[in-house]
Amino acid sequence: MAIGTQGQYLVGERQLTFTEPAHHTKAGLAVGARTLDTQVWYPQASATGPFPVLMFAPGFQQCADEYAGLLRSWASAGYVVAAVNFPRTSCAAGAGAYEPDLVNQPADLSYVLTQLLAGSGPHPLIPVRLDPHQVAAAGQSDGGDTVAALAANTCCADRRLTAVAVLSGAEWPMPGQFFTGPAPPVLFTQGDADPVNPPAASLQLYRADDVGDRYYLDLFGASHLPPYEGSSPAEQQVARVTLDFFDRYVLGQPAARAAMTRDGDAGGTATLVSGGHVPR
Repeated sequence: MAIGTQGQYLVGERQLTFTEPAHHTKAGLAVGARTLDTQVWYPQASATGPFPVLMFAPGFQQCADEYAGLLRSWASAGYVVAAVNFPRTSCAAGAGAYEPDLVNQPADLSYVLTQLLAGSGPHPLIPVRLDPHQVAAAGQSDGGDTVAALAANTCCADRRLTAVAVLSGAEWPMPGQFFTGPAPPVLFTQGDADPVNPPAASLQLYRADDVGDRYYLDLFGASHLPPYEGSSPAEQQVARVTLDFFDRYVLGQPAARAAMTRDGDAGGTATLVSGGHVPR
């Protein structure tokens, strides 16, 4: 079956755990070993692939399960989706969640990606093959901050990424600079009634991104979490537009660009702009 159409595949799920060894950051700071619980959704198919990979970063005090509808929709289109529950900021951390640990999360995602891509056959824990040349990342809220750094911060850019979706994110003070060199295409999505990360936060990143293709999806009347958790009309629209974006820049499907515009402007509930233009 063709990859890129939502609902094409039945979806399987696996729970994986990776242990990231103690290491030093690029800034020279020591980081202890980290346990990275990872949920993977994958297309169930008679052929084993290879399939494109989407890494996902949940928001502060959130876990992957809370985004399951969105993540399963990507997997149903033929993507292997791996969501990392970060050790110090996930829902499992409870009241002890420590937001400044966000600076270590880009390296967590890169580490899990490396482990998933290791080897040339089916991963021993996932019954499909992964395509190392078709890799993207997405994240919501603090997870959006995390993948924005993976896309374009000198601290931790991962050049394996061919596209990045920043979902209601912001420019977290990482130990580096944003958008000073090459970056993959980036899609920013943002509710215009978001009281947590307001539109100005996403617009700051979108305007700073003048080195590559960039898009901004303005969701009318949407708050912080509803466009990404559950099955609201806004969540369904985000699922369609993000999938169009990945189909265009991960799979290289030119027609998906027109689909982005169509789905981003459908129903009078949102608008999609690009190239530095801002919503009116």
